[in-house]
Amino acid sequence: MTDGPDDGAAEREGAVPTDYDGTAYPQAESASDLAGVPDGLSRLWTPHRIAYIEAGGVPSSHECPFCVAPTLSDEQGLIVHRGEHAFVLMNLFPYNSGHLLICPYRHVAGYDETTEAESAEMTHLTQTAMRVLRATSGPAGFNIGMNQGAVAGAGVAAHLHQHVVPRWASDANFFPIIAQTKAIPKLLGDARRELAEAWPV
Repeated sequence: MTDGPDDGAAEREGAVPTDYDGTAYPQAESASDLAGVPDGLSRLWTPHRIAYIEAGGVPSSHECPFCVAPTLSDEQGLIVHRGEHAFVLMNLFPYNSGHLLICPYRHVAGYDETTEAESAEMTHLTQTAMRVLRATSGPAGFNIGMNQGAVAGAGVAAHLHQHVVPRWASDANFFPIIAQTKAIPKLLGDARRELAEAWPV
């Protein structure tokens, strides 16, 4: 063993980061070569949100995203775990890193429309999600709930889904108030992989 530099460091530094679906992010340009006057402000670039903005805050496809997700690979569908009657996936528009959704496979809108097996498994998956999130990221608390109907705030009202949102004491700042923007420090693909690997078999 030597005290020399990490042989893999250069390779990691030169690696092109990718999004959850494998799309490569472009390399950053040096700001010193660009026109403009420094103003002392930092910029938070979130190009992934343009699809959400252009769609008016709703999914751009007419297909149900929660019916489509299970037909894709886990990586493409952002699926963390597949159960018998329900599955767990990352929220494509998360409130916080690790924001999970628990969905039945069956396309039903109301919680009162689920079978006993579906509701029991959703409860079990919610509990497991909390345990896995505690183990991987140590949140101080959770927001857990369902928005039933578009009038109640459901983004996809036609397919039941329960939110599991990890919370930390320092996770709120002024962005949501003045810019309706939430800063998410971890890429969805990285968060999905971390949670899937920690999910009990």
